[in-house]
Amino acid sequence: MPQIIPIRDLRDTTKLSEMCNATNEPIYVTKNGYGDMVIMSMAAYEQQLARIDMYSKIMEGKAQADNGQLSDGPSVMAKLRGKYVK
Repeated sequence: MPQIIPIRDLRDTTKLSEMCNATNEPIYVTKNGYGDMVIMSMAAYEQQLARIDMYSKIMEGKAQADNGQLSDGPSVMAKLRGKYVK
């Protein structure tokens, strides 16, 4: 369940840091009862960026497959072995 805190709770930075690091989820900050910002730990942020990057690469591969830009497994493995195995 998402954590929601009022903006006045941002004053206690130690407590806020502990809250962010205790969970891998964002904390939603409200101002006058309306959503204002989101904060999260560095670990959660980096996980989110990695997930976005992974999905982007999957979609890029799907687009290549849809356009017929395919390679068979043995030729790819031979190319990789030639590049990295010496």
